[in-house]
Amino acid sequence: MNPSDGSTGSGDGQALDGMTVVEAGTMISLPNTGRLLADFGADVIKIEHPGYGDHSRRFGPQKEGVGVWWKRLNRNKLTVTLDLGDQQGQAVFTDLVEEADVLLENFRPNTLEDWGIGWETLSEINPGLIMLRLSGFGQTGPYAQRPGFGTLAEALSGFAAINGFPDKPPLLPPTGLGDQIAGVYGVIGVMFAVYRREVNGGSGQYIDVSLIESILDVLGPQALRYDQLGELEQRTGNRSTSSAPRNVYRTADDEWVALAASTQPLAMRVLDAVGGSELTEDPRFADNESRLEHKDALNDLIESWMADHTREEILKIFDEYDATIAAVYDISDIMPDEHYKHRNAIAEIDDDEFGRARFQNVQPTLSETPGEIEYLGPRQGEYNDAVYKGLLDYDDDRLDSLRSAGVI
Repeated sequence: MNPSDGSTGSGDGQALDGMTVVEAGTMISLPNTGRLLADFGADVIKIEHPGYGDHSRRFGPQKEGVGVWWKRLNRNKLTVTLDLGDQQGQAVFTDLVEEADVLLENFRPNTLEDWGIGWETLSEINPGLIMLRLSGFGQTGPYAQRPGFGTLAEALSGFAAINGFPDKPPLLPPTGLGDQIAGVYGVIGVMFAVYRREVNGGSGQYIDVSLIESILDVLGPQALRYDQLGELEQRTGNRSTSSAPRNVYRTADDEWVALAASTQPLAMRVLDAVGGSELTEDPRFADNESRLEHKDALNDLIESWMADHTREEILKIFDEYDATIAAVYDISDIMPDEHYKHRNAIAEIDDDEFGRARFQNVQPTLSETPGEIEYLGPRQGEYNDAVYKGLLDYDDDRLDSLRSAGVI
């Protein structure tokens, strides 16, 4: 959509040009789905309550009252205000959905049904509608009506139980990991449904994504391991239960490096780099099973070697041996790094609230229809006129009436 006149189908070469998405959700998970679709050209119309807006506007670190989470998650979107709990607002919502290819929502299950604008109603209005329903525990089941957040999913999915060190409590991630993983699964579901509808002649459908099952799916073969081997994966810190060596190590100049050697050739290169034939010919380290059996001894040897070398020396030596290692970076290391610069992984644009702003660029990279960031998260209701006039053909009298009633 062209924000100035409401026209769609800009034809500028992005993958999702012409797709109209209505996003009715807050915080991290669902807005992350909308962010990814918007990055690749979809016209994402984000609905916020006219009073308090999306809670992510005030979530986490802020610059002069503007949240960095908000700016990231809602870039490239057309922000409008609308009270979905009001009957007039529900009428406007159905008008928007009638024009949409995709609807995204992350209210507690049955909330839209209670308002009279649930799946059955909306799919009659728009038979081709694809509706993503993203919630903490899914649309059905004993836990469905519980309030759901990423932290709860990170606990209930089994992630926290295996994250951290064996002598410490379960460890939660420092960022919205579960929410963002679910948002990516939302994109996958939407695109599966779009392909079926557009290529295979299917109809619209709704997609049920839960935070708990999304993060459970990325934890590897835990269920199979428990079912077939009777084993519960334990907290192992930075070690791996599948291969050795794998850990982070402090260097002589008080920096950190991380290494992993998950295949036999890689393991031999690492051993050669830190100990030569003395380690590569040691029967304790001859194969992965032996290395796992003697992982503590192997780790101590590597740890001692690392402590005698600076990070720069270590990286140079490992590079010479074609062995697998990396410096432990924080974002201040990432931004000036030459590889990240070459990949254009950090983008930079002017923002009317932040000024010149740097941030993670669009992922993944498409050769013919790359994504693009036109602007960071807009002001509340910034595109009310563009959407309600341009897309829905509402006149000024109707907009004034909706504003006066507090609906937009």
